[in-house]
Amino acid sequence: MYLYVLLIPLVNWGFAHIPTIPMPDGGNWAPMAIVTGFILVVRDFAQREVSHYILLPLLIGLAFSYLMAPPEIALASGIAFGVSEMVDYIVYTTSNRPLSERVLISSSLSSPIDSALFLIIANMAIPGLFTWMTLITSVLSKIAGAYVVYHLLKRRELRLASQRPD
Repeated sequence: MYLYVLLIPLVNWGFAHIPTIPMPDGGNWAPMAIVTGFILVVRDFAQREVSHYILLPLLIGLAFSYLMAPPEIALASGIAFGVSEMVDYIVYTTSNRPLSERVLISSSLSSPIDSALFLIIANMAIPGLFTWMTLITSVLSKIAGAYVVYHLLKRRELRLASQRPD
């Protein structure tokens, strides 16, 4: 949970200070999109730890964001994280699937929402940040990270299942 709280302002600071990479469609891709994908997975683990109280760490992280990043970035992050958190919350509270599958499902659903909301709102602070290409690359980088974590968790689940006595 503490890692989740610390990563929120860190990624928002990064969006404001780490240079973007020009895209062929005239937009700019922010390398911090990869880290955001990691945060979404860390949030899944934090939610597993603190359950329904996951909004408290989110609010703490966003409060720190307002101290470290431009207000537009912190606002974009807050709205995007808040909405995508509700998607994750629904997946985690209604699904009895193994953790590996919940991570992959929740990231697949929340990544497009998180990316679109963040890029549209953050575009006010960093003009050119939102284009279709930046949206697609942002979503794909987040889902790719979740896919790696899915495989790691799946291997662990299979290993633990094989160790159980019948």
